[in-house]
Amino acid sequence: MPEMYKTYKEVIAPKLKEKRGYKNIMEIPKLSKILVSTGINSSLEKDAFAEAKKNITAITGQAAVITKSKKDISNFKLRKGMPVGVMVTLRNKRMYEFIDRLVHNVLPQVRDFRGINPKGFDGFGNYNMGLNDISVFPEIDLDKLKRPMGINICIVTTAKTDEEAKDLLTMFEVPFAK
Repeated sequence: MPEMYKTYKEVIAPKLKEKRGYKNIMEIPKLSKILVSTGINSSLEKDAFAEAKKNITAITGQAAVITKSKKDISNFKLRKGMPVGVMVTLRNKRMYEFIDRLVHNVLPQVRDFRGINPKGFDGFGNYNMGLNDISVFPEIDLDKLKRPMGINICIVTTAKTDEEAKDLLTMFEVPFAK
């Protein structure tokens, strides 16, 4: 199992149980899944989707899928079934490996990094953040990167409130801005 999962089981869960006073171990918040996605302008060349899929697959270690629009939107010249983005859902082992790499390798490489915005919580214990440039990931070959690309990362937890989720992510060493 990944090192972050062992840390969660041995250190984080007991600390959360003591701090929050949970009576049942099933009440302790944990990571449920991590979604990594990007949106792409459909008017770009068709190889933009293939490149984005290749890059997100390299970043996450899991095959990404191309998402398609669900309905027509005339203002965006979008028709039902047209590709609009690329996404991947990480669970279990890959999820813990990804958050470990994100916290310890990627975020320290972001230029002028002062911590991630603590306002990214959605009110239900999930956290969303965006990265403007994927070149901070060590898996990306800068010579083969044709166009700049940003990604959205959604960390879904079983926490009931944002405070519980923030405690959980803080114990996972996620650097929140002061």
